[in-house]
Amino acid sequence: MRLGELAHARTGDKGDTSQICVFVHHQADYPRLLRLLTAPRVSAQLCGLSVERVEIYPLPGLGAVNLVLHGALSGGVTRSLALDAHGKTLGMQLLDMEIGEDDNA
Repeated sequence: MRLGELAHARTGDKGDTSQICVFVHHQADYPRLLRLLTAPRVSAQLCGLSVERVEIYPLPGLGAVNLVLHGALSGGVTRSLALDAHGKTLGMQLLDMEIGEDDNA
């Protein structure tokens, strides 16, 4: 199973920082989302990037978690030589994260 079956994402970027807000489809899955989206796990999923720091902001009223990825955009959208490695692409890459039965606990 992939994270995208549990949630969807909205993204944005500013300078060298990308934000990914992940929303569960069903509020009952929110505690699971909190367990899944840890800084080490997000960094591992986006390992091709040079993310300096991952900040995590739970938004329980929205059934969401906002992730702020510092240093994720290779200098920023207008400075990067990367081919579209920006907000929307990163959100889809995160939603492709494999989650297993052990993530249900």
